[in-house]
Amino acid sequence: MGGETYLSPPPTEDESLLGRDYPHESINSSVSSEDDEGLSQRFGNDPPTNGESGLIPRISSINGAVGRQRLKLYAEVSRTYEDLQPRIDRLDEAKTKILSYKPGSWAEKADAINSSVYDVPNTTSILLIGPKASGKSALVNKISRVLENDLFTSERAQVSCNSSTEDGTYFLHEYAIPRDSGSFCLYDTRSLSVDVSENTEMVNCWMTNGVRHGELIERHSDGTDLKARLKCKARKSSTSSKLRAINFVVFVVNGLSVLESMDSIDEKKKEYSRFIAANFNNPLLSFKDDKPVVVVTHGDLLSLSDRVRVRVYLGELLGVPPTTQIFDIPENNDPATTLAIVDMLIYCLERADRNIPAEVKSRFLSKVSYVVIYLLVWIILAMIVVFRNRGPHSHQRLDQTDMSPPIEIEWHKIRHLWSD
Repeated sequence: MGGETYLSPPPTEDESLLGRDYPHESINSSVSSEDDEGLSQRFGNDPPTNGESGLIPRISSINGAVGRQRLKLYAEVSRTYEDLQPRIDRLDEAKTKILSYKPGSWAEKADAINSSVYDVPNTTSILLIGPKASGKSALVNKISRVLENDLFTSERAQVSCNSSTEDGTYFLHEYAIPRDSGSFCLYDTRSLSVDVSENTEMVNCWMTNGVRHGELIERHSDGTDLKARLKCKARKSSTSSKLRAINFVVFVVNGLSVLESMDSIDEKKKEYSRFIAANFNNPLLSFKDDKPVVVVTHGDLLSLSDRVRVRVYLGELLGVPPTTQIFDIPENNDPATTLAIVDMLIYCLERADRNIPAEVKSRFLSKVSYVVIYLLVWIILAMIVVFRNRGPHSHQRLDQTDMSPPIEIEWHKIRHLWSD
């Protein structure tokens, strides 16, 4: 899975493209229209130009069919940046769609969603997870700013500037999007531990029991001093918020760290990719067949060709389509980045509604019905037994009363009582 085996699109004027929203002329615009023979001649037979050595292996060095397929994938990912440009005019329409969202309304059979049968949440909850310095908190601020349509609003999530310190997010934080809405919320979490088993335990707790705003996230590997500081902070916070079930997951990664992991020969740097794959493939993060969406941050520090390379690499590493499930959201405030954020949210909310559990309440009601029927049967049987036991005795007593000898009165002996 090393980065040196992945074909990179031929670089053109990358540095000049960084200053634009997203270019109309893709770095691979001509590649997508060529046939296999043209691709082979373009990338397989021609030697690399100056500055390309080491980045583009000859296509003949690997299986030809696999190489051509990968080149087409690069072209498709590159074209996603082009496709953003003509859709910018409809950005306000896309925002309006998100702002009008109601839990369950985007299900494939929304008319059939019945709250008495389906477990439709009052608020759709989206969990953000990722390694340290991946940019989860910064993503919360960017999403909030986009949908509140105010570039000057204060940042809601605390962003850590020095990833080498022990600063960061240690408590679960709920952020309603936008602030005055109850339709959906983002949950910012503590960064993933270097110990995958600790992450599995943490994720299992969240996905099974739910999440609560203000809840402290502790680990067994936390040092004594850190635990003491966290407990001190916990005493000043409140966890009386509502417990919420997670409806979908966003996995956030640092694009710069991914690129270093791809191209480095240092095993320590390569560990970043293995770490991402090990945590992403946790089945608890998936909803049926839907794996988490991937957000790549810090793309503003990379050339456009490298951003394409990172998405293709992550797609193969994690087993998700890089064109539709991996979103490049750099630290830019341009319309193209805004549209990428909106597309990512629409993807998450559609999957959350599509995977609303349809049997949770019905199973509960079925169990209650069985219990009620069981009790009614026993009550009826008990009443039958009681009436059977009481019935014959009561008739017997009546019969015995009826069969007793009649009372005979000797009137001549008591005649004096009224004759006097």
